[in-house]
Amino acid sequence: MVITCLYANFTFISAVFFEAYRRKNNNAHVDAPAIFEDPNSLKQVPCPSIFDPAEKYLSLIVPAFNEELRLPGALDETMNYLQQRAAKDKSFTYEVVIVDDGSVDGTKRVAFEFIKKYTVDNMRIILLGRNHGKGEAIRKGMLHSRGELLLMLDADGATKVNDVEKLEKQIHAVAKQDKFRDSSADNSSFRISDIPIAAFGSRAHLEGKALATRKWYRNFLMKGFHLVVLLAAGPGIRDTQCGFKMFTRAAARKIFTNIRLNRWCFDVEVVYLCKWFKIPMLEISVNWSEIPGSKVNLLSIPNMLWELLLMSVGYRTGMWKIRS
Repeated sequence: MVITCLYANFTFISAVFFEAYRRKNNNAHVDAPAIFEDPNSLKQVPCPSIFDPAEKYLSLIVPAFNEELRLPGALDETMNYLQQRAAKDKSFTYEVVIVDDGSVDGTKRVAFEFIKKYTVDNMRIILLGRNHGKGEAIRKGMLHSRGELLLMLDADGATKVNDVEKLEKQIHAVAKQDKFRDSSADNSSFRISDIPIAAFGSRAHLEGKALATRKWYRNFLMKGFHLVVLLAAGPGIRDTQCGFKMFTRAAARKIFTNIRLNRWCFDVEVVYLCKWFKIPMLEISVNWSEIPGSKVNLLSIPNMLWELLLMSVGYRTGMWKIRS
């Protein structure tokens, strides 16, 4: 029995180190060219790069996997808000980047309908071809967006899009602090995109309140998950998994060229990398409600724990190199 247990432990530890080593260059493929399709010409057009200068003020990245039913409502709400804001402020420019993570339903068709309506300059779709995971979809969208500020938000519309102003306001407040500003530079040379800052939407304030109507098993699983996250990434952010996060262009460039986790735990890796780069992290309460159709279930937990373990081993052994 003892020999069996030792053998099982050795096999498990070996598997962890082997998988961590296999993923050490998992971030390298982000340099491969991405494409988006123009729905009118159906031509594939090269995407811009996060290393290019910003062309828009705000980019909204929406990962989508089989979201044919939930995506239209979220996009309608998002575009209504953006158009109203642009009408009031002529300097406000934006784009919505939908990243289709290998959907097999009508997600691509729905996205194309919206792109035809709002033009390819304001809305684009990146096709990943096959399912990679939410983390990879977000990463691809971030690395090929044009905004000074980049917001990731879920396709279900669980967080109200106008809460973007809460995150945006706090980022600007931090960026204006003296330690981030060159006192010799005038205001005209100041660009929010050049200062690395991250703002995380948070549902932590909703715990125990009726507004947070998660199913019982999700609450139970999230409590355990938060404990594991605390051990893996340390304290600082109470709600790492809220799908509403904003990054300046400089922060996104540092973080998303290093991300290796493809699925649900990429959020935790984002926190880890923010700490590594000493990027200021803001946690800001947002309005949130559970939308039917969540893809998180009991079977997601083992994968989450596995990815957290790989992350801990990869970074702490130095197998996962961080490039600046």
